[in-house]
Amino acid sequence: MLRFALLRLRSLLLALFVASLVIFAMIELVPGDPASFMLGINAREDTINALREELGLNLPVWQRYTSWVGGMLTGDFGTSYTYRTPVTEILIERLWVSLPLAIYALTLTILIAFPAGIYAASKRGSLTDLTVMGATQLGVAVPNFWFAMLAVLVFAISLRWFPSGGFPGWDAGLYPALRALTLPAIALALPQASILTRIMRSSLLDTLSEDYIRTARAKGLTRGQALRRHALRNALVPVLTIIGLQFSFLLAGAIIIENVFFLPGLGRLVFQAISQRDLIVVESVVMLLVFAVILVNFLVELTYGFVDPQLRRGR
Repeated sequence: MLRFALLRLRSLLLALFVASLVIFAMIELVPGDPASFMLGINAREDTINALREELGLNLPVWQRYTSWVGGMLTGDFGTSYTYRTPVTEILIERLWVSLPLAIYALTLTILIAFPAGIYAASKRGSLTDLTVMGATQLGVAVPNFWFAMLAVLVFAISLRWFPSGGFPGWDAGLYPALRALTLPAIALALPQASILTRIMRSSLLDTLSEDYIRTARAKGLTRGQALRRHALRNALVPVLTIIGLQFSFLLAGAIIIENVFFLPGLGRLVFQAISQRDLIVVESVVMLLVFAVILVNFLVELTYGFVDPQLRRGR
């Protein structure tokens, strides 16, 4: 198990290094000068050069890259071109919206998908199974921003149960903050829950066809008992993979939902930074999201070792 973890850690570090090179190179290739954009079209050349010097844009490419990476390793992401404040402070402030939203949406996804997938697998071929699969097909086909607009129309405008947008901040209290995140979390969770339900059902049905399940049934266990005691744990490996990918998506891919609900999260920050040519913010946010994706996948792979005994034995 230790060797397995060390190999995965090596892969994580290598992936982060390659990702930093790719992100920096792509940002460097983006046309346009941030200094010229900030000062406007009527700015004088000497003023632009002075701002470029202040922002460190006149330094060689390799020096800017090493300075950026070295700063990230110490927690210093640089200074925003637009806000003139440390990027670290901006990231922490926005992360306190995006991270709870992703956790909230993933929790709803699991709470919906696990019971639905298990129940559909236990009732294979029945009307209940067909109903669940039909609902998940609809959930996969419909985009999450449509769910978001429908939720606003029903629960915010008609019923007035939840706010239609904005975020009061955690200083306003836990209930107002969670209330503001509920509709965005539901809009994000429904398509992901549909995917996870189908994966859960398929994985369980594959496991239920194994020989050891038939042996357990021959010893007197009912289908439900065999599913809960033997099949469920062995069916979790592909499900854990999807959960890890979904959390990464919910954290990094909520740009549209955050803009629909006017949430000050990382997704909206990236959108604003791109439009304002704040390249240091774009680099830092994208690198942070890449790190989150790679870290979650690393933790999911470590979880395999607890689910699959073969990995604990180093196979």
